[in-house]
This record gives sequence, structure tokens and C-alpha cells, in this order.
Amino acid sequence: MNEPILQIAQGLAIPFLGTVLGAACVFFMRKQMSQNLKRGLLSFAAGVMVAASVWSLLLPAISASESMGKLAFIPATVGFWAGILFLYILDKITPHLHLGSATPEGLYIELSETELAFNGQRGTPDELREKAATVQNKKR
Repeated sequence: MNEPILQIAQGLAIPFLGTVLGAACVFFMRKQMSQNLKRGLLSFAAGVMVAASVWSLLLPAISASESMGKLAFIPATVGFWAGILFLYILDKITPHLHLGSATPEGLYIELSETELAFNGQRGTPDELREKAATVQNKKR
């Protein structure tokens, strides 16, 4: 086999195996996780994402803007806060339901049975119709 192709295959196999092994952990979990385990796993995932954003995005952005001298941190800081603001606004304007809650968040819209089904609501068509009517009749 050609050496560059072998290197590419090895390079792709490492993240593939990591993803497969990480996803396989779901088969060893109980049906219901304890709240402490769930919080711990979510905290770990959040920490990994924060570390990835700092080392892979923020620090390289600061390095790329070193020509600004002492103010090299400003583009990365402004971009960081602009991203936070964008996500906050998106959360406030995008209509959505949370699991276990019938109170919609975001802009008011009328939800059909199909839209409720795609939003993770389960049930018979009559139950979905009733949920849609409940959501549509809520006053904000």
C-alpha cells in the first residue's frame, strides 16, 4: 500500500476508534442514571468543550493578532462575547419546548401536531392535538 494512503488511514482510524469506543459506553450504562452521575458527565463534557475553545480558538486568535501589541487580546475577547450574545439572542427568539415542560420559549408561533412530534413530543395523534392546542392557547 502507498505510504501516504496508509498514513491517512491511520490518521482517520484514531478519531474513528475514539468515537466508537466513547459511544459504546452507552451500552454499559443503566437505563436511568443517577442525578450525580448525569451532572458529573455533563460537567466533564462542558469542561472538554471549554478547553477546546480556549486552546483551539482563543489562544490561536490572540497569537494571530500579536501585531497589535498589548491589545492583542481584544479581537478574541470581542469575538468571544459576540458569540455568547448571539447564542443568547438565538435562544430567546427561536421557538422551542423543553422536555417535561409544556411552556414554550422563544417567539410565539402555532405548533401543529407534526411540528410537536418533530420537537420530541410523543403520543397518539389525539394527545399531540391536545398538546398543540395547549401550546397555542397559552398567553405570553
